Amino acid sequence: MSVPEILWRVEQRCLQIREEIRFREKRPVTEEVFDRSGRTPDGQPLPLSPEKLFLNTQNRDFALRVSIPLPFPYRYENYRMWWHAGYQTTGEWPLVPSTKLDYRGMDRIGDARTNWELNKHFQFALLAKDYLASDDREWFLSELTTLFDDWNEKNPFLWGISWTSAIEIAERCLNWCLSYGFLTAAKSVPEELLVRFRNGILNMAGYLDRHHSRYSSANNHLIIEISALLHAGILAGQKRWTDKAIAILDRELFRQVYEDGVNKEEALYYQAFMMEAYALDLRLLTRNGLAGERTARWIPLLIRMTRYVRDCIGNYGEAVEFGDNDGGKLMDLQGGERRSDYYGYLLQLMSLLLPERYVLSAEDPDFEWHENVCWLFTEQERAAVSDKPVYAPEGSVDYRTGGNAILRTKDGSVLIGIDHAPLGFGSLCAHGHADALSFQAFFCGEPLFCDPGTYIYHTDEAARDDFRSTRRHNTVCVNGLDQSEMLGAFLWGKKANCRLISWETDPERDELEAEHDGYRPCIHRRKFIFDKKNRELTIEDRVPGAKDAFFSLLLSDDVAAREIEGEKGFRWQCENLLTGVIMATVEFREGFAEKPKLIERVISRRYGARAMTGGFKAPIRGEKAVTVIRFGDNAEKVIRFPDRTGE
Repeated sequence: MSVPEILWRVEQRCLQIREEIRFREKRPVTEEVFDRSGRTPDGQPLPLSPEKLFLNTQNRDFALRVSIPLPFPYRYENYRMWWHAGYQTTGEWPLVPSTKLDYRGMDRIGDARTNWELNKHFQFALLAKDYLASDDREWFLSELTTLFDDWNEKNPFLWGISWTSAIEIAERCLNWCLSYGFLTAAKSVPEELLVRFRNGILNMAGYLDRHHSRYSSANNHLIIEISALLHAGILAGQKRWTDKAIAILDRELFRQVYEDGVNKEEALYYQAFMMEAYALDLRLLTRNGLAGERTARWIPLLIRMTRYVRDCIGNYGEAVEFGDNDGGKLMDLQGGERRSDYYGYLLQLMSLLLPERYVLSAEDPDFEWHENVCWLFTEQERAAVSDKPVYAPEGSVDYRTGGNAILRTKDGSVLIGIDHAPLGFGSLCAHGHADALSFQAFFCGEPLFCDPGTYIYHTDEAARDDFRSTRRHNTVCVNGLDQSEMLGAFLWGKKANCRLISWETDPERDELEAEHDGYRPCIHRRKFIFDKKNRELTIEDRVPGAKDAFFSLLLSDDVAAREIEGEKGFRWQCENLLTGVIMATVEFREGFAEKPKLIERVISRRYGARAMTGGFKAPIRGEKAVTVIRFGDNAEKVIRFPDRTGE
């Protein structure tokens, strides 16, 4: 940790102590405006101008829903007013000063990330929208008021789990801004309720102004925190907040993203999360006449970022995702128990804001605009998207700087992602996995060879490490060790360094070769050769000097495999159990010490969820191993996994 960061952390702690003293008595965040930055020169609370949000209050493309999706397997109606729930246990988070509440590794209570989802208040904005949109609307206002009153009574300012993380406060501030905009447009709302919303917005923005992330903590968290400050600053006409936000957003976009459009956190979902913030910010700045030279220079990089996201998505909506994914978002006016297509929503946003579109046709009868978009853009603006040129993936592509390659057949039946990227962003590399030279593959839109996923952040430390480990990814593990050294749930020590050796592509064939030094002096070198015409992927691994190495291959939880007779090496067949389609045959052709084992594995398709699946563990003998995967084999059907054995 650098000297400036140490000094900043000391300064922050001194500020926290002063706040602990000031708010030792429990006070709702809505009671009054606490911070001078939230007041006019004569001491009055800054007035809010909801018209500056430019919400499309005439929108008629909506659904009336009152619930929001919570992390698996929890249902909103069971936790509607259980603000301090531990979720993973029957315990609750204690109501103590937030600076004294350690939420990490509290297995006896639960995962803080799960709790925070309810306390971000997507439901507040949803209910305010419902109140505006519904003909029979009094119930929605009553429900919103009930929740609002109860939350403020039970979550006083800077007390408890709701106030432990600045990024969660930022997301709540954004949702309160939206709520205020909808409520003022609806009219007939008690003035006292609007005043309390105003006070809360100004107080949360003041907190973010003082406590936003810096130094090693300044990753996607900083961008979300500053996006909330921007929205509150524009809403309140607080020029200092707005100017500060624009300057930080401008700096961080180019600091946190490679020039080819790949986010340095090396996690597709976090790239999308960051891009949602920039999209909402760019829209707001443009609408308010504040988009200038700085925001103009965002456009080329945002185009490259969006093209990268679009390249990672297949013809069927499947997505190549490396690194963490916690299902986070900034806005949800759609609601409901099921999560929507987040990448599709993002591509719609960018199609409206950028000079090209990433949705194939806004006029297609099966096309639907995400409800968020409908409340942000008019029907005419959405219709105009059809006049923009389309960006759609054509063939395979390698993002050399960002470190990911996307291979695809012409018909889109096979989609492959290859990771030759750095571990992650900054000194923490918080959301990276030890997955250098790993790959994923989809067949006809269905996952076949998978990334293990994220599972959970703040409890079950062993599981957090396991899901990030090398042995759980589709790469080579040497001596049972990880390529990079885990020092904490979001902290790494020694890091593997990847190097791209060569990349060639044409309509018939892709070839990529790369290496990493995570097992130095042993250097793992891997070559991928993809015969697109015959839908055949050859993987050549070299691990010179390794005494104990194995190739790990993780199957999707709805894919079954069994051994079949082969002319060379060991041959297995993979079938999708839901469709009965033979997805691929895998042949461990050369350099394997013994027959690969089909063993039990665990996969997490969404945050908080786990499912049992199978995977191959193929011990490597010698310095070279060759594996051949042929997609779309027509061999006989397989019913289920053979008996699985532990590792």
